[in-house]
Amino acid sequence: MKATSTRAGSFKQVVKVRDHQLTADEPAEVGGEDAGPSPQELLAASLASCTAITMEMYAQRKGWEIGEVEVECTYSPAERGCPTRFQLTLRIPASVPDDVARKLQIIAAKCPVHRTLDGEVMFEERVERVALAR
Repeated sequence: MKATSTRAGSFKQVVKVRDHQLTADEPAEVGGEDAGPSPQELLAASLASCTAITMEMYAQRKGWEIGEVEVECTYSPAERGCPTRFQLTLRIPASVPDDVARKLQIIAAKCPVHRTLDGEVMFEERVERVALAR
């Protein structure tokens, strides 16, 4: 998997993933143009969407009709003495049986983004010096 981010303004970034393009930016109050979600907001969006997709795929494999699913993710980055916190609220229809709801909650925690954030992460950075296109 690969994403490429290129400057398009003060802090505004054009992010390319496969054949898709999206904009990331910072809010105006911190010097951005607010042209798109911040990178932190995109992280929360990634976890929320991955969780919802994982639950829907699981339900589909089991042959369960669960209806509209919504996942809300609230994210508080780490600060001195406090860990990073993600709060997930899984909203499923009241008609979904309790045992199915419990299984969906268990499977939600197994989404790939959740596992990545919960697991050991390693980074490798390098600098490539390139001539700028004019």
